[in-house]
Amino acid sequence: MQIKQRYYTPEEYLAQEEVAEFRSEYRDGEIVPMTGGSINHNQIAGNVYAYLKFMLRKTDFKPYIGDLRLWISRYRQYTYPDVFLIKGQPVFHEQRQDTILNPCFIVEVLSKSTKNYDRTDKFRYYRSIMEFQEYILINQYEIGIEQYTKAEGDSWLFKAYESDSKNIIFHSINVEMAIEDIYENVDFTLAETE
Repeated sequence: MQIKQRYYTPEEYLAQEEVAEFRSEYRDGEIVPMTGGSINHNQIAGNVYAYLKFMLRKTDFKPYIGDLRLWISRYRQYTYPDVFLIKGQPVFHEQRQDTILNPCFIVEVLSKSTKNYDRTDKFRYYRSIMEFQEYILINQYEIGIEQYTKAEGDSWLFKAYESDSKNIIFHSINVEMAIEDIYENVDFTLAETE
């Protein structure tokens, strides 16, 4: 006997999210609990956010981390990118100051349970955002960064980084960051205990 899955409206999801102890994402009617973050995940996201915050001060780009929600209307998705940038002023969804619509640059730190989703469906959803120009996926278990930069039309350029002896250039914002700075204070031996 198959159990019928419950469908939630966006309004029901938002009401639950306001009182929930743990965050969840909304995927076109389904509420999906977010996996717990690891210390390496937190360290990497913090390193990238802090660097961008410093490098982009007095510019039109503003970085955000973790608990600001993104609504992707075309695919009816609420999600929480690890780090993202907005150029200019944030555009809020239905006047909610906790939900935005217009990131131009998104960073996701990959976990074992979400890495395939982050690389496939989630990237497809993000690409539907008109302002979106660059997507960075960072492995928390070993040095490995995947960079997707929007090119002509609907094309995206891909570049992989697998060594900490290089720098990565975030092309859409013209900022360069050392890979060793992204992984500062990350202990890969901790991944063995997850």
